[in-house]
Amino acid sequence: MRHKKPTFFYATLISLFLISGTTAQELEPLPDRLIVGKDRRFLYQKEGTKPFFYLGDTAWELFHRLNREEADLYLRDRASKGFTVIQAVVLAEVDGLNTPNPYGDKPLKNNDPTQPNEAYFQHVDYIVNRAAELGLYIGMLPTWGDKWNKAWGVGPEIFNPTNAEAYGRYLGNRYKDKPIIWILGGDRNPDREEHLAIIRAMAKGLQTGHKGKHLMTFHPQGGSSSSIWFQKDEWLAFNMFQSGHTQPNLPNYEATLQDYALNPPKPVLDGEPRYEDHPIGWNPEKGWFDNADVRQAAYWSMLSGALGHTYGNHNIWQMWQEGREPISSARTPWRKALKHPGSTEMGYMRRLFESRPFNQLVPDSAMIVGPAGDGADRIAAARAANGLFAFIYTPTGQSINADLRKITGSEVQAYWFNPRTGRSRVIGKFSNKSTQRFQPSTSGRGNDWVLVLDSVN
Repeated sequence: MRHKKPTFFYATLISLFLISGTTAQELEPLPDRLIVGKDRRFLYQKEGTKPFFYLGDTAWELFHRLNREEADLYLRDRASKGFTVIQAVVLAEVDGLNTPNPYGDKPLKNNDPTQPNEAYFQHVDYIVNRAAELGLYIGMLPTWGDKWNKAWGVGPEIFNPTNAEAYGRYLGNRYKDKPIIWILGGDRNPDREEHLAIIRAMAKGLQTGHKGKHLMTFHPQGGSSSSIWFQKDEWLAFNMFQSGHTQPNLPNYEATLQDYALNPPKPVLDGEPRYEDHPIGWNPEKGWFDNADVRQAAYWSMLSGALGHTYGNHNIWQMWQEGREPISSARTPWRKALKHPGSTEMGYMRRLFESRPFNQLVPDSAMIVGPAGDGADRIAAARAANGLFAFIYTPTGQSINADLRKITGSEVQAYWFNPRTGRSRVIGKFSNKSTQRFQPSTSGRGNDWVLVLDSVN
């Protein structure tokens, strides 16, 4: 007897799409406006009808260190891998005020935020426009945090509430018709009332300049979230936290769930998790984060309710190459680092989520019967609110005892999705009246799997 196809019969399509490369983004016109959906959990484009998967890459020094040919190489690579947002800083971290860009231009005259240098911003314009042509939004940081709170770094501090508002108004107006997401902060937390006033003034200026066309958030330092200070601020469209680079298996899902539970709800995103090829805890003697760490952080956060995820490569954020002083033991030239596997695997993740209506997902640890594990073995689960599908992630190939009663329909179609290759394999059909144990074909560190469950009508 022939079985009915499951409601979402995508296993073969996923495999073909994920391994064929990404060219669709270069062919689709990019809408210039994103909105927070009525669900208050996800971002949408096309006037709220199409959920937007935020797949970011941290290219903090993009405007400051790359010439146009290099920027084009970088952007084409990221577009081809399925990234949707490039996070870059106008007043960059690595002496961004006083060391000029490749064309000899500094961003400000006399380090005065009210005196922008037109030549420098023409280079920023080029990169913003090229990104848009490739289907990419720019997650634009007006400044790195050391320019308003020099807790460490180069600085100098140049902002006060008055010039922060003026600078924000200038940027907002200049890029009001471009695909931009504004990210205030820049790896610093507000330590006193003046800092809060500067951030809020800059946000006000941006809003005035872009006339409400763009979303805004705040990038804090490691271990913090924008929700600590700005959860009730109207300008903060979604929360961003930084889980950071301190240790392996850091449970960033806890930060995601914490912000997810806030009321009133706002979408949430890990805007800086552990970077690929970054020394663990900034100490090379402890080892280096790799693509397994990247995938673990990404799936943990996504299945805990995140709107999307940000990838980072330690060499690429600083655009390190021979002849430049490496920051925190950077060791791989950025062009070579483009080929590190983690960035490709993030594209696989995006396509898995987009193969289903991912905006219906809600975290649901009750999908897992018995202990969910801890540390590196922590299993994470999310299901569609209507019960039509579910994703369950096992970071080290541990067996999964899944409560199939959470899935609607007469039967459940199960697949294994391999986050390392982007391919999927049919497991079979099962009754949705009980618990079923699923065992991946490989286990151990780096052998992560996603169990995909679909309703069969």
